[in-house]
Amino acid sequence: MIKRKIKQHQVTGHVKSGSMKLEVLRVSSESDSTSGLLFQLGADTNVRQFLCYTLEDEFRNNKVKHETRVPAGTYEIKLRTVGGFHGRYTKRFPDMHKGMLHVQDVPGFEYILIHTGNTDEHTSGCLIIGDSQENNQLMENGFIGKSTQAYKRVYPKILEELERGEKVWITYTDYDFID
Repeated sequence: MIKRKIKQHQVTGHVKSGSMKLEVLRVSSESDSTSGLLFQLGADTNVRQFLCYTLEDEFRNNKVKHETRVPAGTYEIKLRTVGGFHGRYTKRFPDMHKGMLHVQDVPGFEYILIHTGNTDEHTSGCLIIGDSQENNQLMENGFIGKSTQAYKRVYPKILEELERGEKVWITYTDYDFID
């Protein structure tokens, strides 16, 4: 494993008590993908509830468009109700889709979404979620399975909070490199 210094991005606002808090724990970054776990943090506690597996693009010191994961840090999630993904997901999930889960204000990135997919070829910095995962040390592009199943379970939880007017925050934490 290559040791790298990771810059941490800090959220500019305050993560209010009572808002929904999600955490991506990045556990393995290889030459083409990053594997991780998505948790929901308990209200006003650090108790984590496992939600699903995650897959992202790889870490890079210098961003390469469509090939770099977002910087570690905390970001707000809002609904994005325009764009190609929104149109496709409106048709694909007509009974539940109200907008894409859009990770806000990521430095140097636009349109970071949480969505379905199977390999790092299905992401351009976005977070792919699934209910099974292959070891990305053995599969160059990584692999997430049962992605739609996970999305149908996780999306409504986040949507419910957003529709109630609550803020939703996601923290990306790097456990994949040690200095």
